[in-house]
Amino acid sequence: MAEEHIYVKKGDVVKEFRNNVDFCVGTGRMGLALHQEYMDQLRLVQEHIGFKHIRGHGLFCDDMAIYQFREDEEGNKVLEYNFTYLDRVFDGYLKLGIRPFLELGFMPEELASGGQTVFYWKGNVTPPKDHSGWCALVKALLRHLIDRYGRDEVVSWPIEVWNEPNLTEFWKDADMEAYFKLFRETFYAVKEVDTDFRVGGPAVCGGTDEIWIKEFLDFCDENEIDVDFITRHHYTCGISERVGHYTYPDPDDPQYGRDNLKTTRDITDSYDRYRGKEIHITEFNTSWYPRTVIHDTNFNAAYIAHQLSWLGDLNESYSYWTFGDVFEETGVPFSMFHGGFGLVANGCVPKPTFWTFKFYKNLKERGTECAYRSENTVIMRKADGGFCGTAWNFSMGEAAEDLTLDITVEAEDGEFSLVTHSVDPETCDPLKAWHDIGEPKTPTEMQLDIIRSAARPFTKTERLRASGGKLEKKILIRDCGVVYFELTPSELISDRGYDYSRVIEIR
Repeated sequence: MAEEHIYVKKGDVVKEFRNNVDFCVGTGRMGLALHQEYMDQLRLVQEHIGFKHIRGHGLFCDDMAIYQFREDEEGNKVLEYNFTYLDRVFDGYLKLGIRPFLELGFMPEELASGGQTVFYWKGNVTPPKDHSGWCALVKALLRHLIDRYGRDEVVSWPIEVWNEPNLTEFWKDADMEAYFKLFRETFYAVKEVDTDFRVGGPAVCGGTDEIWIKEFLDFCDENEIDVDFITRHHYTCGISERVGHYTYPDPDDPQYGRDNLKTTRDITDSYDRYRGKEIHITEFNTSWYPRTVIHDTNFNAAYIAHQLSWLGDLNESYSYWTFGDVFEETGVPFSMFHGGFGLVANGCVPKPTFWTFKFYKNLKERGTECAYRSENTVIMRKADGGFCGTAWNFSMGEAAEDLTLDITVEAEDGEFSLVTHSVDPETCDPLKAWHDIGEPKTPTEMQLDIIRSAARPFTKTERLRASGGKLEKKILIRDCGVVYFELTPSELISDRGYDYSRVIEIR
């Protein structure tokens, strides 16, 4: 068993830890928000984690019915915009306390220059046949949103132009020049509505990201475009073996992802105009494929916990792709657990990675400053003199091994309560429960109750005493485990005549 020795002194502060875990989360195409299950899953996520923004594809796709034509009395086609579905979706978001991170795309069929599409739901990925028509659409959208929700509200929503234009699947021929033109025209169209809107790009994924980021910033610099932020994506599994509906990946060493993300920071900072600009990772996960079995596992939870501990070092935000499994890029899933991207499985079952995000949100809400940080652990001080922390443990191609944290903290003498929440294959594994009851593709409500009961962290409570200015405790993190712990000063004030030690002696 591995062991990590942790000693936290009273004055220790880790200034560089930056936890922006709740800034944004991803979603499938906008039209899916019209499904009840989708909103039920988002409600669950917001109740426990509470993201500020949500980003997804398909804002301008035809299933949202925004871009339409009618015939006038002379038989001429007359453009008209229909925001009925958009209002329904955004009203629902705002009621749940989450705001759009607007991704502008894909192309309405009537405005498209070609017929190339992506995904089961056929999002058009060709440039506009008329850039003035595209810009008019963008401006009409933003003006409508301002009219409905108010200027101060809407200008706070970040705007990203398109999605992964460096892939031929998402932008016809991955035509860099055509994307740069779209970006320039869109940037100025947005600023024409209100200069306080913040616009970013180029939303590239890995592979050619260094080339695209450099060329994009060259273009913006030469054209004196003061892009407000830079966006890119971050996935940590390569091409995987595919069997039937599913893929079985080998995740990358996390250091590879760190090194790759640093190139974007270095390139951005090499320009006087853009040095220090915010970088937003508008999608990240382990695998980039929506039916990859790793997404449902405890390993994923521990691996992502490690990523969340350092993604804020170089990036303003990092948006997990996605919050839920109502998702149809490759079609409607055949089974409840299908390797979906989501933090929540269909049936409103939180996956292990859901709790990773919950634990980091706890650190942000309850911690005041970082007291300790390593490759396995983050510990925050609390205002009440206690501590909260999270720790994780996963093996990369090595024999599975449990990890023990041997923690010593300097603290005022007295009693403390310790609460630990454990998520690992022994304590919180809804995937295993689903498997053990026969892998029902669409579970009954009774079966869902069983699966949900296996989907909650194991909670353990203890009373500890600090003496001599120190408090010591060992905490176990199993392989593929994530643990959240909270240490709180806790004076015992018993009611008259109540003696807990006598109570538990009764047989």
